[in-house]
Amino acid sequence: MQKVINIAEPDIGVEEKKAVQKVLDSGMITQGPKTLQFEKEFARYIGTKHAIAVSSGTAALHIALLAQRIGAGDEVITSPFTFIATANSIVSTGAKPIFADIEEDTYNIDPEDVKEKITSKTTAIMPVHLFGHPADMKALTDICDDNKLILIEDACQAHGASVDGKNAGAFGTGCFSFYPTKNMTTSEGGMITTDDEEIDKLARRIRNHGMEEKYHHIMLGFNFRTTDIASAIGVEQLRKLEANNNRRVENARYLSKKIRNKDITLPTVRKGCRHVFNQYTTRHPRRYDVVEKLVSEGIGYGIYYPVPIHRQKTYLERGYNESHLKCEKACDEVLSIPVHPRLSEENLEFICKTLNSI
Repeated sequence: MQKVINIAEPDIGVEEKKAVQKVLDSGMITQGPKTLQFEKEFARYIGTKHAIAVSSGTAALHIALLAQRIGAGDEVITSPFTFIATANSIVSTGAKPIFADIEEDTYNIDPEDVKEKITSKTTAIMPVHLFGHPADMKALTDICDDNKLILIEDACQAHGASVDGKNAGAFGTGCFSFYPTKNMTTSEGGMITTDDEEIDKLARRIRNHGMEEKYHHIMLGFNFRTTDIASAIGVEQLRKLEANNNRRVENARYLSKKIRNKDITLPTVRKGCRHVFNQYTTRHPRRYDVVEKLVSEGIGYGIYYPVPIHRQKTYLERGYNESHLKCEKACDEVLSIPVHPRLSEENLEFICKTLNSI
């Protein structure tokens, strides 16, 4: 019988275990020197001056908005086709998410629709680099420059993705997640990246109860700190990231070459972009026929995302009732299949054979 092929598997090995044990033996298990090391190495990897480690990707988004002084009365344009944390982080500041429709091929926010959504209340654009494919950063950067808007990148699924050699998270204020399904993990955790000294300073205060020095609180803040245990895992994961990203890209190429079912639309990659395939997302007009077959063969799958944010109950109650047709069609059809670096060629061959048999 074929072994179950999971949709995601974190690559945790002896290196991470040794690093965690070393932190436990040191007695410094909360935020400390290992976190500083992780921040420096992550900033160097992304290509920014600063990186601020926090407790989750959601915390990174929330802090990034607050550090940019976004709040009540502001509007932030973002995508409705993403995990709800993107929009919730905006609501948590008192600002209002404004949803723009997506590009049909990359599933990322459509810059042309972004332009249509700008008002006198718009203060920022928050694109999502969905599934590991970077958004159209040239167009979005130009829009921000032309309209004097803040750019905050939700790069939670895009560690190592790039546009013309520039990493996601280095265009504006970047936000990353280290949840176990991401391209690298710390179990839970997040990171903010920036070149701005003031944003760096404010983000560090906000994550630690607004403290500038011990027990001197000069602004409202939260406990969004990470731990040296998580950071020890992060340091080792970062060292594996390029190899694992390359393996994801190789796996994606294999799938795209070998899947021949004409009813399945395969992912595309925009010219000049590095797609790091946090998910290999296909689409099918009769998605649940495919799901039934995958389940019967022990192949994991994911539907990211079956309901757009503006159709979620909590947002309907907030008065969101608009339509975003390309987003809603994608929600009905998308289906992600395994692409993670722990897949064997035998696994990949079996996935393709199964899909081609439908």
